[in-house]
Amino acid sequence: MSRMPSPAPVAPSERIEAIDVVRGFAVLGILLMNILAFGLPFQAYSDPSADGATQGIDFAAFVGVELFAEGVFRALFSMLFGAGVAILATGERAKSAGVYYRRQFLLLGFGLLDTFVLLWTGDILVLYALVGLVLYPIRNWRPKALFIASGIVFAYLACFYLLMFWLLATLPEQADALQARIAAGEQISASEQALLDEWAELKANFVPTPEALENERTKFGDDYLAAFKANAVDVGVLYAAYPLFLFWDAFACMVLGMALYKTGVLRGTRGAAFYGRLAAGGVVVGLAVNAFEVATKAGSGFALHWVSSASSFTNDVGRVALALGYVGIVALVCQRGALARVRGALAAVGRMALSNYILQSVFGLLLFHGFAFGLWNELPRHQLYLVVAAQWVAMIAFSVFWLRRYRFGPLEWLWRSLTYGRLASMKS
Repeated sequence: MSRMPSPAPVAPSERIEAIDVVRGFAVLGILLMNILAFGLPFQAYSDPSADGATQGIDFAAFVGVELFAEGVFRALFSMLFGAGVAILATGERAKSAGVYYRRQFLLLGFGLLDTFVLLWTGDILVLYALVGLVLYPIRNWRPKALFIASGIVFAYLACFYLLMFWLLATLPEQADALQARIAAGEQISASEQALLDEWAELKANFVPTPEALENERTKFGDDYLAAFKANAVDVGVLYAAYPLFLFWDAFACMVLGMALYKTGVLRGTRGAAFYGRLAAGGVVVGLAVNAFEVATKAGSGFALHWVSSASSFTNDVGRVALALGYVGIVALVCQRGALARVRGALAAVGRMALSNYILQSVFGLLLFHGFAFGLWNELPRHQLYLVVAAQWVAMIAFSVFWLRRYRFGPLEWLWRSLTYGRLASMKS
């Protein structure tokens, strides 16, 4: 069998429409999940019973987002970040590790501002900056090696999630039985006490305590300084999860994105038949897995081991498959030249991905915190998606307006200028 020739390299200075469109699609889509963390108690992000969204239109909103969006746009965003690393590994930019690492540390700075100034606990830029630091040494790996590395990490994640699933499914019942024996005056063994201690520690990470709930209310209150301190507490909990699975979650998708870029998949250079199969297979597999997850969550009465984002052992299969399905759809649309105005709008948002991501945090700060409009926990789930639609319109209009006049988005211009140590030209 003859070997398929590798796609021709693309100069870093050239815009790749398919990548810009997918990136814009991902930036807009990621708000479908983030809005839950902006507007509702954080537990509602994965558990609709936390905000009473277990029936009616709110439940329909939960099901729709779980099927088509949960984790999918984060996976796309991560893949595209990995593709960006692969792009930076070609041409003149590849010659300077210093430029690359300066770029990553600047991204870290943007992320810390997003986290601690705009009070966005769920910021992803800090994580991406940290993961990006370890990607540079593997930037020249062949696609096969990158696919294998990504697969190994995904396998680790599946094992981790399966272990957490087993612990969350079995420990509560065992702990309740031990507590009943203690209440009856019975002595328990050292190993049984260790089990109780293990469950208490695990439960503190998955079931909000009254103190944690009060901290979250303070975070969205009308005192900025108190909100800053409360946010820092929640951020510390999130950062503690980085080395266990969040770092590897981003790493696996980024490395996959590097491989997909190098094989031409993300660049839109493969044939229409390939993208047709990718779209059909990705959507079918992704929706099937996601439907299974929704059914088990609802069927279990939203039991902790099914709804926890750290114990969904099929999650990566569904979200990555659907993300690839979306890539296939976008590539087909771009190749056929269809939906020109939609493509143009999404590409504009994608070219200003950093500016638009930070803009989402600005909206979140103004809309939901008590020192501004104070809408946190005031809107039912389905109404939050009206807010999402309004933000989409604002981001698209802003991006199209800006890029008709300037070459880079405002934060993209700042990032680029600081990276290269000189002011980038804004002339379009």
